[in-house]
Amino acid sequence: MSQPADPLDGQVALVTGGGRGIGAGIARELADAGAKVAVAARTKAQVEEVATEIGGLAVELDVTDEAAVRRAVDETERELGPIDLLAANAGISSPEGELWETAPPDWWRTFEVNVLGVYLTARAVIPGMLERGGGRIVITGSGAGYLPGTSNTAYSASKAAANRLAETLAKALEDTPVHVFVISPGLVRTEMTEGFGDDAPWTPPELAPQLVRVLASGRADALAGRYLHAEHDDVEDLIRRSDELHEQDLNSIRLRR
Repeated sequence: MSQPADPLDGQVALVTGGGRGIGAGIARELADAGAKVAVAARTKAQVEEVATEIGGLAVELDVTDEAAVRRAVDETERELGPIDLLAANAGISSPEGELWETAPPDWWRTFEVNVLGVYLTARAVIPGMLERGGGRIVITGSGAGYLPGTSNTAYSASKAAANRLAETLAKALEDTPVHVFVISPGLVRTEMTEGFGDDAPWTPPELAPQLVRVLASGRADALAGRYLHAEHDDVEDLIRRSDELHEQDLNSIRLRR
């Protein structure tokens, strides 16, 4: 995918999980496009470093805490303005060990961050977006939610839930000016994936941020609810073929018989 030129001047974006990895890349890309970016994550030092680098707002946030999410949204809108884009990117990997050997709170924590966190942040921004006449939500999903051969139960199950949450939320909002997308960033080298070998099929880290930039521009609103892979999909081609995607139910995860 070529470097997009979409200007986002004046847009306000809240990026969760923005202190490192894919989230930090998304924050940098959006700021480069002219957006005012709130960088949110649990680790204060990390979000402050990224926010300082891009001239954004550092927000310390645990996405599993409803009150903290509300405060983060309020702070972002007080300091930067009404939120136009939520990049619901915060996520964690599963604990090591088999399901039957993992403590329930440790296993469930993956769902709290990867699914509850998406729910709480989306729930906090949608009313304002509806009231103001529009907005966009980009949820970071994963191929782990549907690809065969995976055995990491908590992470894979949580990402399957996140993928489906995005699609059903897009459906619920389809007659409104709020558009919801789900993306797979591919296999990107981050702290979360450091256990993979050098010969893994690594995805260039810039592709997911570039995809989010296109989605934030509004040019791809017809792709709301579709599963978009940062490396394997050409978003410009999908925009041109959006009618076909809907007619044939493409870029979707379905049981087919």
